[in-house]
Amino acid sequence: MATRWGICSAGKISHDFLVALKTLPATEHQAVAIAARDLARAQDYAQKHGIPRAYGSYEELAQDPDVDVVYVGVIHPEHLPVGQLFLGAGKPVLLEKPLGMNAAEVRELVQLARSREVFLMEAYWTRFFPASERLHSLLSQGALGELNVVRAEFGAPLSGCPRIMQKELGGGALLDIGCYCVQFATMVFGERPESILASGFLQPTGVDETLSVILNYRGKRQAVITCSVLTRLPNQAAISGTKGIIQLPSEMWSPTELVVNGQHEEFSLPPPSQPLNFPKSTGLRYEAQHVRQCLLKGLKESPMVSLAHSELVASILDEVRRQVGVTYSQDRA
Repeated sequence: MATRWGICSAGKISHDFLVALKTLPATEHQAVAIAARDLARAQDYAQKHGIPRAYGSYEELAQDPDVDVVYVGVIHPEHLPVGQLFLGAGKPVLLEKPLGMNAAEVRELVQLARSREVFLMEAYWTRFFPASERLHSLLSQGALGELNVVRAEFGAPLSGCPRIMQKELGGGALLDIGCYCVQFATMVFGERPESILASGFLQPTGVDETLSVILNYRGKRQAVITCSVLTRLPNQAAISGTKGIIQLPSEMWSPTELVVNGQHEEFSLPPPSQPLNFPKSTGLRYEAQHVRQCLLKGLKESPMVSLAHSELVASILDEVRRQVGVTYSQDRA
């Protein structure tokens, strides 16, 4: 039986997710319904992607008995209420990052998913790329010995995008792109840092535009992170240990190559059947495959991006924002 996907929102990332699904066997993945608050937009997406049903409300999608799991690609401030809607209806949810605007919202979603015994996963697609799988395997085998230092950066000129610059839309470098770097460091070290040092600059709108973070872990281990929505950075990541170094030489959030102690390894992605909004988006297929496997096994959360992992990342993001002075209306709730 194919996993039947419902798609919540007809935005850019939902388009790319649908294109990625088409790189997988139709016997395993099918998009059966899409919802947007604008019915015409949902209908346009349905026609473009061959989806049988289009809805003009998220509530209708939540009540569709033929939907096995919902991919949620709404803007950040909508993650909590929309996530609650689908979890409350008993629908498994793959929810885009960040899971919530702050750690309190993440806890609410986690508690609801656990109380309803419904699958929930934060859509950190990076974690499921073949290159990431290889990286995790190498770390598990102790290929680098004792891990000492992690570096990660994500910078892109996004100041022309209103969603990035406006606080009421959940804007800012950290929540939109810096979270990938924090998630990467958390994946490597697997624990809460002992101290967090953050410094950055804000837009007049009050969102962060550029910031750097040092995460210090027990045993004198450190992660150094930089993110910016003003300029392009090298966008690399590296993990250094007593036995060597592994580098992700470009676009660390969607890696297709590793350099392991100087040796290059490449991992190709399938080509898209339609133009994409974001580079390498056919790589979204891997998180979809993972969700299907979790559901087939009856799991309520991912063993690779666990709910505890999402809570830890959110708590780090909260402290970084506190130090650089970024607050959202959701922080006062």
